[in-house]
Amino acid sequence: MPPDTASSDRPTAPPEAEGWATLRRFLPYLWPKGNWPLRRRIIIALLFVLAAKATVLALPFAYKGAADAMAGPVGDGASVALALVAAYGLGRFTSVLFDNLRNIAFERVGQAATLALAEDVFHRLHRLSLKFHLTRRTGEVTKIIERGTKSIDSMLYFLLFNIAPTAIELIAVGVIFYLNFGWELVAATGFTVVTYILVTRWITEWRTKLRREMNDLDGQALHRAVDSLLNFETVKYFGAEKREEARYSGAARAYAEAAIKSENSLGLLNITQALITNLLMAGAMTYTVWGWSRGELTVGDLVFVNTYLLQLFRPLDLLGWVYRTIRQGLVDMAEMFKLMDTETEVNDAPGAPALVVKEPHVTFDNVTFQYEDGRTILDGLSFEVPAGSSVAIVGPSGAGKSTIGRLLFRFYDPQGGRVLIDGQDIKEVQQDSVRAAIGIVPQDSVLFNDTLRYNIAYGAEGASETQVERAARDAALMPLIERLPDRFETMVGERGLKLSGGEKQRVAIARTLVKNPPILLLDEATSALDTRTEQEILGTLKRLEEGRTTIAIAHRLSTIADADRILVLDGGRLAESGTHDELIAKGGLYAEMWMQQAAERRDEGEGEAEVAE
Repeated sequence: MPPDTASSDRPTAPPEAEGWATLRRFLPYLWPKGNWPLRRRIIIALLFVLAAKATVLALPFAYKGAADAMAGPVGDGASVALALVAAYGLGRFTSVLFDNLRNIAFERVGQAATLALAEDVFHRLHRLSLKFHLTRRTGEVTKIIERGTKSIDSMLYFLLFNIAPTAIELIAVGVIFYLNFGWELVAATGFTVVTYILVTRWITEWRTKLRREMNDLDGQALHRAVDSLLNFETVKYFGAEKREEARYSGAARAYAEAAIKSENSLGLLNITQALITNLLMAGAMTYTVWGWSRGELTVGDLVFVNTYLLQLFRPLDLLGWVYRTIRQGLVDMAEMFKLMDTETEVNDAPGAPALVVKEPHVTFDNVTFQYEDGRTILDGLSFEVPAGSSVAIVGPSGAGKSTIGRLLFRFYDPQGGRVLIDGQDIKEVQQDSVRAAIGIVPQDSVLFNDTLRYNIAYGAEGASETQVERAARDAALMPLIERLPDRFETMVGERGLKLSGGEKQRVAIARTLVKNPPILLLDEATSALDTRTEQEILGTLKRLEEGRTTIAIAHRLSTIADADRILVLDGGRLAESGTHDELIAKGGLYAEMWMQQAAERRDEGEGEAEVAE
């Protein structure tokens, strides 16, 4: 069966060369290497196409014979006419049978191609750099994938089962008309079909300008809707529901106006197509009547010509729709392939070995890094974190603290210097092995919209029931879980919104315990929590740090005062280092930050006391 609806998105038509390049790129998915069961299905489907077309081309002969038999004397002509009518009816049923057998044979091929391409795109997206995901809108990327995968089925159907059979039928009709009526009718039919195709293409290309505007407005409306819903808490904080509704309504209204123009242009296309085809129909039938009046043609010839033209016009009537669908499908697939071709900024070296961690010693050796040219974040930064020790990194905003974590996980590669784990440059080993050696508890622990069990077990593939429960217990999650009716099967909501901040942090800690990494990164893990919850989480984190090399990036200095060593960054450079007492004694940047935060804590305490009074 054909797709229920043709894609109406992505109207921008690609250049012909790009269109053919996209088709060549897709062919391996349609004709999968070494997959002979699917290839056999394609061959069987094409045989059914030829059988159905041969049956359809034979039907007008039966129709013509029945009409001629009825035009003669009643008698033997009646039985002949009945037999030919029965054959005509059987032929129509047979063509429908062949069409549906073709669809049954081909359905698995189309779904397999769609699945393979979707899996490849998803695989590629997860291997693109963090920079890509920070700069691209999630709604835009998912829309590209949705359009690209959905266009495959309609593309395959129309290319294989509409365009190709129509071309075969056009050639066959030309030959039949030439043998029965001469070159005049063939020339008229050919001229009309060529005119029809050219006019359809010209109007469709003109419509793409209208549809481009409609598509841009559609994307804008989608982005505003997704962005607003993802930030629904912020919207409610500022009572901005009406403001958001107005923004979305404006974009949606503009899209509706563009859609009206586009659909009206479709009406013009349909009228023009009908005019061309009916002019040919009227001319061909007039020519047949003229031949009948001269005794050269029969009544059956009128039926013969009418039937063939109706059969030919049926797929031609869909040509504009088919043309748009194929062009849009090519654009959708081209954008998806462009997404797949996005350069990965962080790549493993050829033949790179896996990281082997015996002593989880971390070293930043003269590291220089910038996200954009001219904006240096880390400038020749060097420090070491001995195995089993706890090192804290502090500094004012913009000092480069969080960048250290991203470089350690190898989301980016530094422009200069090296990052070493156990003496191995992480650029020279496999990324997956680097990330497997590091656990993280971030400031905002984002959870999957799934169960507590799933989120805790996410730390290690195939985590056992025992591991999950032990991690939950060690992360002090069991009091919460025991209060919940569904216990570990409790759904946490999108991004974990059904849990409090402290509960989410405990789930993140449990997830890291399941992973059991030798290196632990705490990226401002408690800065978003209230003081009481922070103290509870800090106790859990201390248990998590035992036996591991720990790097704690912190904003609140009180949370890292007992670290083995504290590194103070300023402007991407190491300004100070030492223990808490040593840095306080120096009276430098750390001491200044400590005194400032101490004053803020005193002010908060006085404010709370006044409220209590």
